[in-house]
Amino acid sequence: MTENSATPAPREERHLVRRLYDWAIESAGTRRAVWVLAGLCYLQSLFLPVPPDLLLIPMVLAKRAKAWFFAGIATVSSVCGGLTGYMIGYFLYDWLGEPLLALSGHSGDLTTFYEYRDKWGVWFVAAGALTPLPYKLVAIASGAAGLEVGAFMLASLAARGMRFYVEAGILWYMGPKARRLIEHRYGAALVIGVAAATLGVLVLIPFLT
Repeated sequence: MTENSATPAPREERHLVRRLYDWAIESAGTRRAVWVLAGLCYLQSLFLPVPPDLLLIPMVLAKRAKAWFFAGIATVSSVCGGLTGYMIGYFLYDWLGEPLLALSGHSGDLTTFYEYRDKWGVWFVAAGALTPLPYKLVAIASGAAGLEVGAFMLASLAARGMRFYVEAGILWYMGPKARRLIEHRYGAALVIGVAAATLGVLVLIPFLT
């Protein structure tokens, strides 16, 4: 009885993801969906542990002609959230930034962030903006460490933008094939999509440096 009661949780999570996917497919052309995508991207850059790809992917599949528009909304909103995190780290680190880092499972010690900043510079920001790594932590730490705000914004905009645009481009190119794959294996397809977008940008980085 105990084992049976423990099994529904993953299924419930899958059903929740599928309901979100269905809603995004149906609402992709509405203003409400665009605002939800913008809000999710903004909050995910601050504290929310929900990848915006959960909305971006089905919205692009439903409205392929708006793929680049959706990617732009995701990019701008995400970078705005990162800038807010930067400001929290710069002005309110002791009062708000450190508790947010601790809440995310970090001690609040910036030694590691200083080391990465000194070694990698703005590419440390790009790593957090590009991949599913905690960009929110990189943003707060960049502000607390005093990284130049212009460099932070440029790195965030370039890397975050490349991630979302490459992902949207792959989905736009694959079209119905991607939709069939995702609707049968949504969780696996999400992971593959993010990994492919990340790999694509990592391949491009050497040509941009």
